[in-house]
Amino acid sequence: MITGSIARRYAKALLAIGIETKNHELFGQELAQFAALMEIKDLRETLDNPSYPHSKRKAVLEEIITRVKPSKTVWNFLLLLADRNRLSHLQGMSREYQRMMDIHVNRVRASVTTDRLDAADVTRLKQALEQKTGKQVVLEQKTDPDLIAGMVTQIGSMVYDGSIRTRLQQMRHTLLAGE
Repeated sequence: MITGSIARRYAKALLAIGIETKNHELFGQELAQFAALMEIKDLRETLDNPSYPHSKRKAVLEEIITRVKPSKTVWNFLLLLADRNRLSHLQGMSREYQRMMDIHVNRVRASVTTDRLDAADVTRLKQALEQKTGKQVVLEQKTDPDLIAGMVTQIGSMVYDGSIRTRLQQMRHTLLAGE
């Protein structure tokens, strides 16, 4: 997958600079901010369209950079991407950067889905996940009233499903299978 390797290579280079200058968190935030901007269809099509002269596409990018005011390193990084026609890979670069930075700072991202969750439950769950993984946990919360009770927690590709909905489905399957 060429797109993935391009994203990894550029993200790795920016992360190395960020680690060296102790600005890796800031660079990650700024990169994510620009990746979110690239989700705007008209902007993405303008910056990626080779029918527009390179100078005009770069001028549009420079105007955006001037308004957002990222760090000088990210500013130069974005201009480099424009010069090399790599802006279309920015979202992948941002994801790869975040993944590599999480590894560097010993952090893991998790999501928890419940029918409801109060602040005390979130704190206890986060502490339990940090103890289990031995890493700092960034917890994303989602609600799904169809779960009835319990929760579904995902850390990377591992899913822990303790929802009543799933248990009821398992019981139904067992009863229908005649076991």
